[in-house]
Amino acid sequence: MRIDLHNHTFLCNHATGSIGAYIEKAIELGIDIYGFSCHAPMDFDPKYRMGLADLGKYCEMITCAKEKYKDKIEILLGLEVDFINGKRDLIEASVLECPSDYLIGSVHFLDDWGFDNPEFMGEYAKRDLEACWINYLNAIEEMAKSKLFQIVGHLDLLKVFGHKPTKTISPHLQKTLQAIKDAQMVLEINAAGLRKPIKEQYPSLEILKYAKKIGIPITFGSDAHDVSHVGFGYEDCAKIAKIAGYNEAIFFRNKIPHRTSF
Repeated sequence: MRIDLHNHTFLCNHATGSIGAYIEKAIELGIDIYGFSCHAPMDFDPKYRMGLADLGKYCEMITCAKEKYKDKIEILLGLEVDFINGKRDLIEASVLECPSDYLIGSVHFLDDWGFDNPEFMGEYAKRDLEACWINYLNAIEEMAKSKLFQIVGHLDLLKVFGHKPTKTISPHLQKTLQAIKDAQMVLEINAAGLRKPIKEQYPSLEILKYAKKIGIPITFGSDAHDVSHVGFGYEDCAKIAKIAGYNEAIFFRNKIPHRTSF
């Protein structure tokens, strides 16, 4: 069974194409379970996410799509929620209360620095990269400990422009993965990295092997922001997952996990 749980809509202000066009493409590609997880509203960096007033509209549109396409594909309702360490109060209560099938928790910011945004690439040269990696992993760990989310979004995103972690980061990484395991979260294999300068899925094969070793399950996401991204990189990501030892993936209905082979 083919799963793709990380996909956006025009409501986030930096994605294009209609919801129907994404779904029709997913059907064409033979995707069985397709989830939308648009950037949730937050009173922070508003130009890259839906507004709070759009949340109800978003839920209604995806719910209608579930019904419309139910005989062709299973559609799931998710949200991608930013977790900013030390600023948990920014997460809107209405986002957590939304009748979603799952929430993806993602770290895109270290304090106010949007480290995956090309506009702010120059900041890397001003910072201690080892400290950045430690801060990033600490944020992921705190996100896991919050137990607000079902899925960890694009773990190791900090490598997006080529700044991979060194071996000295391994103990911090293992501690973070243990927190993910303890929180019973799922690790997504996100294909967007294959479209970025790093040219590698998130997370790395090395991370996936360790995640498999300690029993963290996986899911898949193309992180589509355009119809052309739907299903992007799935074969490559599935191959990497199998090399890491996986042959099953997780999807969620009403935040209850379900396991399927891929």
